[in-house]
Amino acid sequence: MNDRKDYVVPALLVALGLAAAGGLVGQGLIGARTADRVVTVKGIAEREAAADIAIWPLRITAASDQLDTAQGALEHSIGAIRDFLVRHDIDPASARLQAFAVSDARANQYGNADAGSRFVITQTLVVRSTEPEKIQAASEKVGELVSAGVVLASGGEYGASGPTYVFTGLNALKPAMIADATARAREAAEQFAHDSKSRLGGIRRASQGVFEILPRDQAPGMNAESQIDKTVRVVATVEYSLQD
Repeated sequence: MNDRKDYVVPALLVALGLAAAGGLVGQGLIGARTADRVVTVKGIAEREAAADIAIWPLRITAASDQLDTAQGALEHSIGAIRDFLVRHDIDPASARLQAFAVSDARANQYGNADAGSRFVITQTLVVRSTEPEKIQAASEKVGELVSAGVVLASGGEYGASGPTYVFTGLNALKPAMIADATARAREAAEQFAHDSKSRLGGIRRASQGVFEILPRDQAPGMNAESQIDKTVRVVATVEYSLQD
């Protein structure tokens, strides 16, 4: 009998220890599940902004069988463009000549020497202005250049023809927009907590998305570079804990 008692007492102690440990583990799991109750929300902030810089590349082409004649036509076109800028209240000093090139059809062994003029000269006059509205108004009158005998070519190293409108004031908008996006995220989290009969806890982690500059009119085919008026957008992603 004594031998049996000697075995029973330690066994009971082990069983009680396991039960207590199991209880602690259970409490730990409950605590872990409670700690894992989170909600992840996104907050969006938007601002309307206007471009403050306009860049307008005008790619000029002049062609002739005589090199000096083609060069003279090019110089006439450059002068006509400068006069055009003055008429539209744009400082001609804001225009810079770039990308001068001459091609000789006879020097091209793969070309057809009988097709078109022998010499073709191209040059790009780039207008850069801090008055985008004036550039936009002038670009709508570009037909005046054609009437003056200026031959304009689209495309090239500057992409599609027409002005590009740039907004450079993003840094001034960032602090307020981040605050707004975070506030919108908290509003969404509070609504979720209310609907789930929980209390909103602290922020567990947060991330700020990339600032996007979008066209104000987001129609198919529209891009931000071709519009003076733009929309600036940022998305903040915030993870909150939820409490009972």
